[in-house]
Amino acid sequence: MRLLLVEDDPGVLRFVLKGLREQAYAVDTATTGDDALYQAEINTYDLIILDVLIPGPDGFAVCKGIRAAGNRVPILMLTARDGVEDRIAGLDAGADDYLAKPFAFRELLARLRALLRRSGELRPADITVADLVVDTAAQTVTRGGRRIVLTTKEYALVEFLARNAGSVVGRAAIAEHVWDETFDPFSNLIEVYVNRLRRKIDADSKVPLLHTRRGAGYLFGPGEENIRGYDPPRKKSSSPNRKNHV
Repeated sequence: MRLLLVEDDPGVLRFVLKGLREQAYAVDTATTGDDALYQAEINTYDLIILDVLIPGPDGFAVCKGIRAAGNRVPILMLTARDGVEDRIAGLDAGADDYLAKPFAFRELLARLRALLRRSGELRPADITVADLVVDTAAQTVTRGGRRIVLTTKEYALVEFLARNAGSVVGRAAIAEHVWDETFDPFSNLIEVYVNRLRRKIDADSKVPLLHTRRGAGYLFGPGEENIRGYDPPRKKSSSPNRKNHV
């Protein structure tokens, strides 16, 4: 999941950024309202955490601007202003939730998960693909009951692939949702991580789950027959008892 964190307080920014990245989120940051509007315009985010008291257009104005552009990304307002009128103003501006400072980081994570579940379609806590299970709450992956030890970025990648199981996903989509703005599109980092996942997930299994579609991207699932729109090749008919002639 890729998030945009809009916060101008350096201490809060470092604290929240560190915690979110430890939870396998890819996070971009903005410290002003103008920067937040620009980032939201050029990038695709799964969720935005938006502080109200920021330089330039404040959080209310940023939220209204994002909604005016037709962007329905979930927005969580994070601010020290906890009055009833402020909460009403934030929700009326288009925010989906409102969390006051100081806050417990665990509550922030719970609110993020709730907003992500409500966005677009219901996101199940457990994602099952064949005998592989991704527990998104605990951020663990098992296959055939065997726990697979993954790094934070490896987990983020396998969760994204599992959520899109049965569809071919390209490098651009992976970079957009798993990596942040520092990702170099000309690097081979995605291929490196895919190969690592393949060794960890498929090494001890007879049925591979991670497939490469040359020139298109990657498919996560038991086989090519699970690709949406896949048309299996027809077997050539053969005439029985045909003899060879010299």
